[in-house]
Amino acid sequence: MKKLKERWGITSNLQLAIIFIVFSITGSSAVYAAKPFLQWIGLSRDNFSPDFLWGGLIYLIFRILLIFPIYQFLLVIYGWLFGQFKFFWEFEKKMLNRMGLGFILK
Repeated sequence: MKKLKERWGITSNLQLAIIFIVFSITGSSAVYAAKPFLQWIGLSRDNFSPDFLWGGLIYLIFRILLIFPIYQFLLVIYGWLFGQFKFFWEFEKKMLNRMGLGFILK
């Protein structure tokens, strides 16, 4: 944990615990939020034939592609709610730059 704290520039164990909590809440919330949004735009598992592999695969691809931006948005929001906005904003910028998507923030 000491190396992680040094790498992230964190000074206390409480801050580290809060960051872990934010990551876990964000992941769960993003997965939870994706299903109703997919239904809202008219996509659900019921739209695809259960015996047709590609139908289920297409649904999962759409869901994963939707989870990604929801996760990015919620990470910053939950970071702000838990008083760690600066950490998560820097984390977000670094992650998007590494993925080649840094232009989104400019």
